Amino acid sequence: MLSKKIYCFFFLFIGLMMPSQAQESSSELSKKMAWFEEAKLGIFIHWGLYAVNGISESWSFFNEYLSHEDYMQQLSGFTAQNYQPKAWANLIAESGAQYSVITTKHHDGFALWDTQYGNLNAPQHSPAQQDLITPFVKALRKKNLRVGLYFSLPDWSHPDYTHFTNNKKRYHISDDPERWNRYLVYMNGQLQELKSRYSPDVWWFDGDWEHSADAWDSPGIRQRLSTGQPQVLFNSRLNGHGDFDTPEIGVPVYRPNARYWELCLTLNDSWGYQPNDTHYKTPMQLIDVFVDCISKGGNLLLNISPKADGSIPDLQQERLRTLGKWVKKHKKAVYETQRGIPYEHFYGPTALSKDRQTLFLYVRDYPKDGNIVIKGISNTIHRAYVVGNGTILNQQKITQVYWNKYPGITYLQLPKSAIDSYYTVVALVLDGPIRLYQETSGAIEAN
Repeated sequence: MLSKKIYCFFFLFIGLMMPSQAQESSSELSKKMAWFEEAKLGIFIHWGLYAVNGISESWSFFNEYLSHEDYMQQLSGFTAQNYQPKAWANLIAESGAQYSVITTKHHDGFALWDTQYGNLNAPQHSPAQQDLITPFVKALRKKNLRVGLYFSLPDWSHPDYTHFTNNKKRYHISDDPERWNRYLVYMNGQLQELKSRYSPDVWWFDGDWEHSADAWDSPGIRQRLSTGQPQVLFNSRLNGHGDFDTPEIGVPVYRPNARYWELCLTLNDSWGYQPNDTHYKTPMQLIDVFVDCISKGGNLLLNISPKADGSIPDLQQERLRTLGKWVKKHKKAVYETQRGIPYEHFYGPTALSKDRQTLFLYVRDYPKDGNIVIKGISNTIHRAYVVGNGTILNQQKITQVYWNKYPGITYLQLPKSAIDSYYTVVALVLDGPIRLYQETSGAIEAN
């Protein structure tokens, strides 16, 4: 029987020899991405050593704010003694999220599962003394939530990795390819462990910028992780060999060209737990961002940061529950929607139902005269009502004449009694798939 070391080298060799996965057809990709496109909300979890002292994740030693040795002193404080994976999963479900992505290993190389590769993981090298990924994945599955695994391609702590700190490199790949191959064996071994144990729905990679697709063998990574699991999704941080884009922190000002995308966002200004970072976004600000993502056809991956003991800060729990209440009330206008219409037709965010026969208007502020204004909708509006409330709105149309195709301007009277604390959502039920009048003028056609 092959030794583990020889087997790993053999496995890597075979993997590198395999051809890249053929590009999926548009219909295959659309089918695979269907659940992701409809989900709209996911919860990101950054949990690791950095939570012990409440410092910047792996970057604190990489950018030499402190030494690597001092950073690793946090190992003794990572207890996970109050870790309750079922409670985590319940909270995520309560937020309205349809999936969650957890950091299995950040750039510091500290793994949260009982990996057989390397010598830096929670079960064997910290007081936690347990595999932290398995019970969480099981808890998510029981709540019918999709599972995403974050994995850092770089491992700045590993002796065979190229980079150590921002100013120190151990070596260049071209100078020592055997050493680099040893690192790839370690990295791919961990990925295969995660694949075989958890069969994730999403692979969420990070750190690809430090090397090229050829150096990482990004196509090979994708192929190996897809073998036997063709429906698994990949984010774009695999040197572009992904299924969806992952902008970070800021909602794109303009609608992304990519059909599938997901904004990852912090609750405050930090990914990991930092008690000194009290700059939390308000519920209104979070829903502002969420609605913006929905209207542009994307998802929001909202981050929480547990403490070293495994507890989730109260304020973070409150934010998720508040968001969840709004989502539950307006779920018809959240899930299974697609990007909305241009702002020229409605001065605010919008979304469309899957059949494009219902237009949702997200109203942030109460209009001065109580009227919502819609322009250039050629459809007949059968009914306008407040989502989660049921109030039917009165309609008035102006500037429409029988001898002109211009559809006029519609005013919808919104009573104050129907206003939501955050966003009021109005649904317009149309006589068919939406038809927008997009001529450059409303010139006279006949008279």
